[in-house]
Amino acid sequence: MASTIEHWIGGSTTAGRSNRRAPVYNPATGAQQAEVLLAEPADVDAAVSAARAALPGWADTSLSKRTKIMFEFRQVLNQNIKELAEMISDEHGKVLSDAAGEVQRGLEVVEFACGIPHLLKGEYSDQASTGVDVFSFRQPLGVVAGITPFNFPAMVPMWMYPVALACGNTFVLKPSERDPSAANYVARLLAEAGLPEGVFNVVHGDKVAVDALLDHPDIAAVSFVGSTPIARYIHDRASVSGKRVQALGGAKNHAIVLPDADMDFASDHLSAAAFGSAGERCMAISAAVVVGEAAEPLMDALVPKAKAVRVGAGRDPQSEMGPVVTAAARERIVGLINSGEEQGAKLAVDGRGLTVPGYENGFFVGPTVIDEVRPTMDVYTEEIFGPVLSVLRADDVKSAIELINANPYGNGTAIFTNSGEAARTFMRGVNVGMIGINVPIPVPMAYYSFGGWKNSLFGDKHVHGPEGVSFYTRGKVVTSRWPHVTATSNASLQFPTAT
Repeated sequence: MASTIEHWIGGSTTAGRSNRRAPVYNPATGAQQAEVLLAEPADVDAAVSAARAALPGWADTSLSKRTKIMFEFRQVLNQNIKELAEMISDEHGKVLSDAAGEVQRGLEVVEFACGIPHLLKGEYSDQASTGVDVFSFRQPLGVVAGITPFNFPAMVPMWMYPVALACGNTFVLKPSERDPSAANYVARLLAEAGLPEGVFNVVHGDKVAVDALLDHPDIAAVSFVGSTPIARYIHDRASVSGKRVQALGGAKNHAIVLPDADMDFASDHLSAAAFGSAGERCMAISAAVVVGEAAEPLMDALVPKAKAVRVGAGRDPQSEMGPVVTAAARERIVGLINSGEEQGAKLAVDGRGLTVPGYENGFFVGPTVIDEVRPTMDVYTEEIFGPVLSVLRADDVKSAIELINANPYGNGTAIFTNSGEAARTFMRGVNVGMIGINVPIPVPMAYYSFGGWKNSLFGDKHVHGPEGVSFYTRGKVVTSRWPHVTATSNASLQFPTAT
């Protein structure tokens, strides 16, 4: 009998009104290992009601107490990285070291949130007018929601809820139903850290739960990470409901390689950036643009490294890359590789048909390098979200920049070069939100904000960092006067001006 993963509402697990269920697989074995409840609108309403009931007390909790809970959560999370990483590996498929790295990057946002007293400091202007002072401060929005993807079941939610909670909001998380256990585990750790009941809630589900969150009148803001079509849908539907929205969409991340680059260094990092986590990263490099004479030296270095990647079960310490998340994901990736071959690209490394001994039913696709790709091919226009690197050619830096800017996505990009002039031209010229110079996956630290441009972001605020604090709060400006009892009022019907 498969175990059942329930919701977390009001400080405990509950089956609620759910009568629909979805399978949760181990991608390495291909076997179902659990089932997860799929929320009905009544379950979403129960979670929002719990969050709404907890809101007044939590919003009124002192910055000192909120910070203390964040520090305690950081501690218990640190103590349980191994268990959380194993849970992620079993449901997502990524190798343990990658899963632990995901948790560590999420921890950085928790550490950022521990500094919330400094981040929420207001401003004060003494004697802005005679006897009048002006000051500002920020307050929480209320009940906020996060809808997160399968590829980072721990880290992406931690882009959201630590900042939201530290700012005084209460939170409802709807994680991916493909790997839901991490969300419940974190809910227990938050409770262990002293977070009051109802402040953090988890509802599992599909589109039914998503739509219920987007339409719920008591939710003030929605954060989302996922594909571009769904990000656009989330943004439009939640905005119509009057909510504040940040919706991060898909990506087609490019890395350009100039002839002056160190090809051994560049090929090492391209291989890691394309095939780490089986390419199921929104910041994975999926398109390499080789400039001029860089093409042959890069391919000579890259191909053997792609072939040497050790693919296996996530829990195998020898594995460098695990399976993709589902059988459907595998079939979609293989279909796009087939399409590239049919449309005239050259398969320099073919990962189709990979079988891992002992895991013959696992959802495996090997590292794949497709050379001589053209911008009109499906392997370039589609977001593959798998271990596939497309290689395109450009005559010069200007042409490479034009290629990147013509792409509808603008999440992350990188350049490999030893030329400071070329790097500066590149970083100023590309219409992309996050840029790496000899850094292929330029995920910013938690004290900066994460987000792309163009079809990679819907809404005007990025996640975590300073923009995260801004997103989860709203400002008040107070103009005050404390006149003497006997003072002349000097009231006037004309518009007030400073004197």
